[in-house]
Amino acid sequence: MTIPHHLRRLTAVQRTPEANRQLAYVLTFIAGAVNAGGFLAVQQYTSHMSGIVSLMADHLALGGIVVAMQGLAALLSFLAGAASSAFLINFGRRSRLASEFAMPLLLEALLLVCFGLLGANLELLRWLYVPTTVMVLCYIMGLQNAMITKVSKAEIRTTHVTGMVTDIGIELGKLFYWNLAPAEAVGLPPVRADRAKLRVLITLVSLFFVGGVAGAYSFFHFGFGSTLPLAAVLMMLAVMPIADDIRSFLLRQ
Repeated sequence: MTIPHHLRRLTAVQRTPEANRQLAYVLTFIAGAVNAGGFLAVQQYTSHMSGIVSLMADHLALGGIVVAMQGLAALLSFLAGAASSAFLINFGRRSRLASEFAMPLLLEALLLVCFGLLGANLELLRWLYVPTTVMVLCYIMGLQNAMITKVSKAEIRTTHVTGMVTDIGIELGKLFYWNLAPAEAVGLPPVRADRAKLRVLITLVSLFFVGGVAGAYSFFHFGFGSTLPLAAVLMMLAVMPIADDIRSFLLRQ
């Protein structure tokens, strides 16, 4: 299988479980890297909304209205990213485009480049660029999480590690469950773990962690330029379907 064919398969409209897993592996690594690198930049994690909502509640209770409003802006940015991803995917589907799932990835790549450019100005107008950077990162996370959710029909998330760890715990509970009584005696099927799902979940959490280590290390040593390789990977994933759509458009003219 050639590299262009493999890249086209990862973001193709016609999905396979294998393609979903492989795409999720790449995106989970990138999410971990962006989340960790973003923390070093703005001292805030942006992949999970639970912490941001709790931050809003804490500061609102203590009278920190400004911080609470900043948290609300981050939450709304994540929401806008998810909505944008759904809009692009549905537009591509209704327009019968090959880039149905590639368009959110291209937008994510462009926003990562913007994150790198914003970083160059963080120390100049920190009061402006830090909140803006947080909003961009939250938008990226919402965009990506909604995209892989649509691709996999809600079977896979790339930024929601809490949910993945919960699912790992559920499968481990089933794996170590001791079916003492025969299934016929209790009128229920025996408890069995989904080992394939367990392997995928463990791989996803591991890749998020490895991506975090790589992102933190890269950001510490190379600064905001470390976002460019991540953006390049996303562009590679998006370029083939988008090129196919452009070619089809030109042939119809």
